[in-house]
Order: sequence, then C-alpha cells, then structure tokens
Amino acid sequence: MTAERDFYEVLGVERGADDGAIKRAFRKLAQQWHPDVSTDPKAQERFKEINEAYQVLGDPQRRQQYDMFGRAGVNGAGQPGFDAAGFGGFSDIFDAFFGGAMGGSARRARPQTGSDLRYDLRITFDEAVLGTEKEIEFPVLGRCETCSGSGAKPGTEPIECPQCKGRGEIRSIRQTMLGQMVSATPCPRCRGEGRIIEAPCETCHGEGRTERRRSLRVSIPAGIDEGHQIRLTNEGEVGPRGGAPGSLYVAVHVTDHPELTREGTELYYEAELSIAQAALGTKIRVPTVEGDDTEIEIKPGTQPGTEIRLRGRGVPHLRRSSSRGDLHVIANVAVPTKLTKKQRELLEAFAKESGDVISEHQGLREKLGLG
Repeated sequence: MTAERDFYEVLGVERGADDGAIKRAFRKLAQQWHPDVSTDPKAQERFKEINEAYQVLGDPQRRQQYDMFGRAGVNGAGQPGFDAAGFGGFSDIFDAFFGGAMGGSARRARPQTGSDLRYDLRITFDEAVLGTEKEIEFPVLGRCETCSGSGAKPGTEPIECPQCKGRGEIRSIRQTMLGQMVSATPCPRCRGEGRIIEAPCETCHGEGRTERRRSLRVSIPAGIDEGHQIRLTNEGEVGPRGGAPGSLYVAVHVTDHPELTREGTELYYEAELSIAQAALGTKIRVPTVEGDDTEIEIKPGTQPGTEIRLRGRGVPHLRRSSSRGDLHVIANVAVPTKLTKKQRELLEAFAKESGDVISEHQGLREKLGLG
C-alpha cells in the first residue's frame, strides 16, 4: 500500500508558504495535470491528489487542523476529546462507560447519507470575470421512482430489524472497575440500518436508488477564479433506502486570455509601443473582458514600464460584485533590432540634433543593440 504524501509536498511548497504561494502552485500544477490537457495515464489520479491538497491548504481553518493533526485532522478524526475516538457526543461517553446509567436514551439508526459528487467545469476567462450560467450533465444515483426510495416492493414497507430492535447496532456489556463497559457493533442482519426489507423492489433490487443522467443549470458568480468550487447542497447522490442526498461540488477551471492576465481582482495588459509612438505620443486600443475595446491616449515621452490605470475595468469582487478591480496598461517600448538606411539616417540626424556625437554611427548602433 502506497503511503499518502504530505499535502505541502504534493503542491511543492514550504510549510510556511503564504496563501498566494499556495494558490500559484495549485494553478500551475492544475493546468499541467488536468485530464483534458495532460496525456499522462496518471493525470487523473495526480490531478485528484493536487485538488485534495489545495482544498485543505487553501482553507486557513483546515490548514491549521492539518498542521496540528495531519490528515486525521481534516478527516474528522483530529479534534481533541472523545469525539476523536469515535464517540458520538457527551451522552455517549457515559453510555459507553456506564451502560446508559446516566439516563442516555437509545439512539435510533438513520439512513446513510448519499455520496458527494465532483464535476469539473471549464469556462473562459471572460466568463470567470463577468459570471455566467452553464448547463451541466452528469451520472448520478437518484431516488428509485418505483419504490420512492424505500427499497421495498410497492405495497410493502421495510420492517424493524428483529435482531437489533431498530437500533442498527448490537451492544455487549461487561463488568469493569469503572462499572459496566458497553461496546457496540453494527447489526449484522440489517447492516446498521435498523430496518430490513422482506420484499425488495424489483427495479432497484432493494437499494432504493437507480443510476441515471441528470441535467442541472449552474450559476457561476462574477469574479470566480481557477480552483474555486461551488457547493450545491442536496444535488449529489441520494443515500440508499431513503438516505439524504450528498452535495455536488462544481470545480471551476479557467482558460487563459490571449492578451490579458489576472492577479486577484486586477487585470494587466502589456501595450507594445514603438520608439516613435512612445516619444511622439499616440492613441491605442486596449482589449477588455466586455469585448468593447477601449481607446486610451499614450502621452508624448512615455517611458518603458509606465502604467496607465483604467479604474473599475478589472474583476468584480467575488462577494461584492458592485466593486471591481482595475485594468492596468503597462507600456512596453520595443527597440528595433534592424533599421533601414532611411531610418538610420533619421535617427542619426535626431541624435546630432540632440547633441549626441556618434563616431562612425557606432554609438547609435550600440544604443540600439545593433552591434
């Protein structure tokens, strides 16, 4: 059996890494190992491992529990006290040690809750920024329509298990120095459910659920980012024989934009300018996620790295959609690597006019990176 790897090792970060480093590591690995992208036969398994690590380390509370107790701390078994040892609560502690002498009541078995499901949804950069709605389809175990989820043949009902009297467990009592010690094990006849089906439903064979494909419309909020998950309560698989449904987790994956990059709520665009445009000034068009390119003015004498900020044209805050980040336009002035004879003559004339004395044009060529 292969040992489970440390979550920090899975993401390739140090234990003291901040939230930003963890998020960047996840995004890089997720893009590399996503099953839709990677051809590696182990991609799906690796991607699942990466996502599991991020769900823990990306949540401050779960990360703290993991740091204290390891994987047990995030699987519900790491909390200090008797609950970590498998007791249901304070009354169960007395029940276990003294056989219910402190007035604890019998606990009735409840139907098992259905499994949670995960759906990986890929959306565009623009859809992530502006929000959208998507129709998804997935296989799911749904409630059997023939028996309405009971598992029993129509016209019949499940009966109380005669062996455990509906408790779902068998208890044995032994005397100790502390008094009566009670141990409980799942009832072998009803498998811990407290009920048995004498006449199973012919459609679901007593399971209470059948497999089907389901369509669901999901609302994607504006400002969502790579790795975020949307939890849809009660949209997962239903439990066997009338058990409550689990949840559906929609994991969002965002494609890159060809021109814009994103950091949180801020968008960045690198505007490629020629020396002439930067020196003389010009007007350029800047792409936006709304699709309506906006025109901005480049002032004469603009230097490389100059930033022009378009306020409110960035990404909406995920929980405050009325507030948006900014779009930053970064001037990237390109120095030509080759010049025509006419261009060289004009630049030489400009250099002389500016008072730059160039010996046999070499100084200008060196400045322009032409050797």
